[in-house]
Amino acid sequence: MPDYPRAKLDIKFIIEADDEPTAAALRSHPPHAPHEIVIAPEGAPRTKPRALNVAMPLARGSLVAVFDAEDLPEPRQLRRAATLFAASPPSVACLQASLVIDNGELNWMTAMFALEYAALFDVYNKGLAAMGMPLFLGGTSNHFRIEALRDIGFWDAFNVTEDADLGLRLARAGFEVRTFASQTFEEAPAAFAALVKQRTRWFKGWMQTFIVHCRRPMRLFVDLGSRRAIAVLAMFASGLFGPLLGPFLAARMTYDAIFGALLAPVAPFEIALSTLWCCLAIAGAISLILPLAMGMRRRGLTRFRRALLYLPLWLMMLSIAAWRALYELCRRPFHWEKTEHGLTMRGVVEAEKDVCPFVSREEPLFDQEAGA
Repeated sequence: MPDYPRAKLDIKFIIEADDEPTAAALRSHPPHAPHEIVIAPEGAPRTKPRALNVAMPLARGSLVAVFDAEDLPEPRQLRRAATLFAASPPSVACLQASLVIDNGELNWMTAMFALEYAALFDVYNKGLAAMGMPLFLGGTSNHFRIEALRDIGFWDAFNVTEDADLGLRLARAGFEVRTFASQTFEEAPAAFAALVKQRTRWFKGWMQTFIVHCRRPMRLFVDLGSRRAIAVLAMFASGLFGPLLGPFLAARMTYDAIFGALLAPVAPFEIALSTLWCCLAIAGAISLILPLAMGMRRRGLTRFRRALLYLPLWLMMLSIAAWRALYELCRRPFHWEKTEHGLTMRGVVEAEKDVCPFVSREEPLFDQEAGA
C-alpha cells in the first residue's frame, strides 16, 4: 500500500509450516519492517480462518485488513478505510471494498465471473448495506476494527467461507457492515474444473453457515430482528436451494409446458397453480438477469454482454458445484479445496478506458483524508 504511512503499517504474511514453496519465495525476497512472516503451527483444520486466528494476537494496530496473496488493491484503499472508520460510530465494525475481476477478457467463464462480481459488489452488497441488512462478506478486502473481532471471537476456523459467517456474526452481535468506494482486482479461474472446485467450497461454506446460524431459529430472530432475519433466510434460500433444486424445477416446468397443462389449464385449481408457477418463473428470471445487467452497466462491462448467452452453462456449473458441496459436507466438511492463481494474464477491467489497476482514480473522501 504505497499511499499509507509506512510507520503505521503492520503487514503479516501467514503461511503453513510445511508450505516450503511459499516460504522459499518469501526468503528469496526477505521482508523488512513493517513486513513479517507468520508461520501457522501444524494442526487442524488447515484453513485460511485458522491461519488468521493464529496471526491476530500478533497484530499491533487498531484496524486490520485481509487480502489474498493474488489481490491488487487500489493504493488509497487503506487510507480511505481508516478515514471512514475515524468518521463512523464504533458500531461500524467492517468496511467491505469491491472485488473486481481483471482477467474477464479471457473466455466466457471469466467474463461471467466478472459480471457476477459486478452484480454482487455493485448491486447486492451496496443495496443491503444501504438498507442496514447483514452482509455475507467476501473473503478478501475486508477492513475491520480489531476490537469488534475480539468481541465475537475472530473467525470460525472450521468454516470454509469464513467471512460469510463472520458478516452474519457481526450483525448478530449488533455491529454494522458497510461498503465503500474502493476496488481490489482479482483473478477469476479460467478452467471449468477449477471453477467448479472453487464454487464447491463456497457452497459448502454457506451450508455450514446456514446450519450454524439456523439451528436455533428463534435466537436468530431475537438477535437480528424479524426484518433482517427474514432477509437472511431469503439469501440462504436463493443462494443454496436455487442451485440445488433449480434444474429439477426448470425441467419439470418445461415438461409441463410442452406435455402438461401448464399453459392450458382447465380446472380452477390448475389455473391457480399454473399462474403461481409462471409468476415464480418470471420473477426468478428477472431476479437473476436484472442484477447482472445493472452490475454490467455500473461497472462498465457492456463488452461482456455476449457472455450472458452462456448463462445456462453457468447455472449448470453452479448446480454441479452445489450438489458436490452437499456431498463434501457429509464426507469431508472442513476440507479446503484451494484455487490456484497466477495462471492467466491479468489486464485492465475497463479496457476501453486508459486505466491502470495500480493507479487509484479515487478522489479524497473528506478534506481530512489528505492528512490521514
